[in-house]
Amino acid sequence: MPPLVELHDKKNILERFTPPKTQLLKWVGNKQKFAPEITSHFPLNFNNYIEPFLGSGAILATVTPKHGIGADTFKPLIEIWNQLKNNPIKLIEWYAERRNLIGKYTKEEVYEMVKASYNLNPNGADFLYLSRSCYGGVIRFRKLDGYMSTPCGAHMPIDIQSFSNRVKTWNRRIKGTMFFNQDHKITFKQAKKGDLIYCDPPYAFSQAILYGAQSFNLAELLYEIEKAKTKGVFVALSIDGNKKSGDFICNLPIPENLFERELFIDTGRSMLKRFQMEGRSLETEHVSDRLLLTY
Repeated sequence: MPPLVELHDKKNILERFTPPKTQLLKWVGNKQKFAPEITSHFPLNFNNYIEPFLGSGAILATVTPKHGIGADTFKPLIEIWNQLKNNPIKLIEWYAERRNLIGKYTKEEVYEMVKASYNLNPNGADFLYLSRSCYGGVIRFRKLDGYMSTPCGAHMPIDIQSFSNRVKTWNRRIKGTMFFNQDHKITFKQAKKGDLIYCDPPYAFSQAILYGAQSFNLAELLYEIEKAKTKGVFVALSIDGNKKSGDFICNLPIPENLFERELFIDTGRSMLKRFQMEGRSLETEHVSDRLLLTY
């Protein structure tokens, strides 16, 4: 097992991985701002880097692995990641085709047209634009039929040149990664001894309205983590920490001895909670994520 980080090494370890300066996708709960702190607790040495719940890919783009796997059950999202890797010019065209409609129509009208197109036929091209222009990156689907119901955001979507610059930066960072549309259990099976799996699953208490959260089963994930640990795979799990609403603190059924270390990452105030509370005070809505490590 790689040695744990000594205190005098902490500064160098914090600088080992550097996140991109800008986001490719707007995504509530994305870890880009906290990536240096999270990745500072990764093993000093590991083989393949694996993310079973890819989402915005903030940690993946921070690690910039030579050999990586990024997976998610959400097909339109994986369409975006594969396009970013294999044909970034086409990804820019996807965004430009929709962004260029602003002027002929208002940004709200464009958003509603793209949302209607997506809901008729879910696809990566429409979802890319929606993720950049919806309210706060809140990716919300109706459980009954998968209808995306998030309203348009207040701000103007970034211009095409800005998006193009982001694509070029992110393309370089994910070149070594393969992307798969699959369940996390399949992704765990791909891990071998010495690999690192980072899990950022839907949060059971705080993100129930977001995509994937209604069907996510934490117990199943913990079972996969236990099997991976037995194989000699390193696993890091971000999960609800002290998420307070008034005096309420989440309590998750984490088995004893599964994780060797537990840390807390201060993530400030929740954009999702701001969305849910419709502008009411967030003074009591301070958020900490728990980072659990099997090593």
